[in-house]
Amino acid sequence: MVTKKDSKKETQKRHKRVRGKVSGTAARPRLAVFRSLQHIYAQLVDDDKGVTLAAASSVEKDFGGYGGNIEAAKKIGALIAARARELEVTQVVFDRGGNIYHGRVQALAEAAREGGLQF
Repeated sequence: MVTKKDSKKETQKRHKRVRGKVSGTAARPRLAVFRSLQHIYAQLVDDDKGVTLAAASSVEKDFGGYGGNIEAAKKIGALIAARARELEVTQVVFDRGGNIYHGRVQALAEAAREGGLQF
């Protein structure tokens, strides 16, 4: 009998492994990425205090358009970089959220780097 692996469970295992190694501070927050089928979300998190410093997602009112493609991920990456600049944050730790560094996650990361974030 052929069994198929549960991709959601595999993603959760990867995310748990990544979060064991990655932590954000006020000086260098964690850039956390969550990817759903329809949207993409990014947050700057200070894990020491347990607060979100800034966030950007494709569900915001002024985003406009479909949030489940690479173009949307690029827009969100540039937007989170701009919001980080407002907070005078340039160094971040990238948390891919258990997702493989490919496609929308990679596009968001590259757009954030072009926007001035270093990781």
